[in-house]
Amino acid sequence: MRPSGRNLGEMRPISIETGVTRHAEGSCLIRCGDTHVLCTASIEERVPPFMRNTGQGWVTAEYGMLPRATHTRMRREAKEGQSGRTQEIQRLVGRSLRAVLDRNALGERQITVDCDVIQADGGTRCAAITGGWVALRLAVNKLMKAGQIVTDPLTDHVAAVSCGVYAGQMLVDLDYPEDSEAGVDGNFVMTGAGRLVEVQMSAEGATFTRDQMNGLLDLAAEGTAALVAAQEAAIA
Repeated sequence: MRPSGRNLGEMRPISIETGVTRHAEGSCLIRCGDTHVLCTASIEERVPPFMRNTGQGWVTAEYGMLPRATHTRMRREAKEGQSGRTQEIQRLVGRSLRAVLDRNALGERQITVDCDVIQADGGTRCAAITGGWVALRLAVNKLMKAGQIVTDPLTDHVAAVSCGVYAGQMLVDLDYPEDSEAGVDGNFVMTGAGRLVEVQMSAEGATFTRDQMNGLLDLAAEGTAALVAAQEAAIA
């Protein structure tokens, strides 16, 4: 039995509320159990210097955690500078979103997706990717409605889920008590078509077999399919 009482392949309750901020071109609040992340997408009619005069657009991401998102208060990174963890996660979110982006169709503009963790209970990077796609989708819809782009630059959904081995059992969508004690921990980023974007897996004091890796991939495929369904419902 999992600490949460969930079955081995059972996801946490998922909800995605859209239009939660006034000014952002796209926004949502994604809740995966007790992990809550605010995602906003902002459109700018400019691109980074390395993309100028290419006719192509760019999507990037920023990620952060509010001081009391965790059990004890953290110092604001604005004061301390970004940690290596934060930089790694925001690069992951950006890569994941660009994996389903047609840069030519977007045109020479940038969309920045900000992911701010309000409350953390494991899987914050996965929630940021899943919610970040919804915010990006809504921002792209605005561009298309205004006639600023004619071809949809988003080629598919992208979502992410954590999986791991806890007490010898393979689990999907780890919460903090499971994640902190898992012998094997992994994050899986997949498209709506089931193609892999990125897999981050590591042994935390115990090695794992190829069969276990395949089992975790199967769980991740089922988990991301549920997240894509939630994305579809949110933007409907």
